[in-house]
Amino acid sequence: MSSTVKSLKVTYNPNNEQNTFTSGDWVSGQVALEVAKDCQIESLSIKFKGKAEVLWTERHGQTTVVYHSKDKYFSLKHYFIRDKDTGNSVVAPGCHMLLFKCIALINLAFFQTPQHESKDKKMKLFTSGTVAMDVDLEKTGFFQGERLKVVAHIQNNSSREIKPKYCVYRKHSFFANGKRKLDTKDLLKEVGEPIPPSSSEKVVQILNIPHDMEPSILNCNNIKAEHRLRVYLDVKYASDPEIKFPIIILRALQGSAVAPPPTAAGFGFEPFGNPNPPAWGFAPPPPLQPAAAASQPFDPPPPYGAHGMYPPLMNFGNKY
Repeated sequence: MSSTVKSLKVTYNPNNEQNTFTSGDWVSGQVALEVAKDCQIESLSIKFKGKAEVLWTERHGQTTVVYHSKDKYFSLKHYFIRDKDTGNSVVAPGCHMLLFKCIALINLAFFQTPQHESKDKKMKLFTSGTVAMDVDLEKTGFFQGERLKVVAHIQNNSSREIKPKYCVYRKHSFFANGKRKLDTKDLLKEVGEPIPPSSSEKVVQILNIPHDMEPSILNCNNIKAEHRLRVYLDVKYASDPEIKFPIIILRALQGSAVAPPPTAAGFGFEPFGNPNPPAWGFAPPPPLQPAAAASQPFDPPPPYGAHGMYPPLMNFGNKY
């Protein structure tokens, strides 16, 4: 480092105890630049990259096949000073604090989209008659800790009582070398009140999304974390009619489990794997001004991959 520039440090503000970020989060921080004398800076920038990597092996007889994929799904360089000929390229002696804020945009219009599905089934063998259900969801996206309301109109024209059941499950998909690896897991289950034979009822069920349910990942080419709501009727001695809804789980904001984040230009959380996700965006930085030197040194950001943003590559099954 030259004698003119005494120090250059970057720090960011952690978003949670795990020190991770996901779509819907804000990334903010500061760049501390300390110079010993007046100087003209050619350019000054900060760069963000998003990467994902998957790796697994499979045995086929005596052969071990390795599946591996890397994906860089965004890269952005933001300039505090782009051109030395601009008016703010001359920096005075002292410590200068440059603030940045990278804002993640959520497509709230899509997340607020309601869903409706219906299902009819004719019973056979040990159960006679028919059952039918019409199910509605108020929207598609839900924050951690939010309540998910399911409204179902159920008609039981069969000879047995039936029970509505509800299951939220997640799907981890990994893609490499034209191969897909899939793992599913049930996260939340609820059982409604039984509906007697030859009757129809409107059933309202509230599911509480856990505060620690992992957010959905839908804008990466080689890793996806998807969520589904399965509504089905438990019928004895017959296959259960079911309806599946795609839902999106969003990380809850600090201080509020359900409040939607403010809209802002920036990295887009696109519905269900947009192949061309938009880039990150920054709030306009303040002009370079001398500031008091920091009383304590800044800690550098941790290396990429140190905090396990993505699901572990283990315990895969064949369940869909």
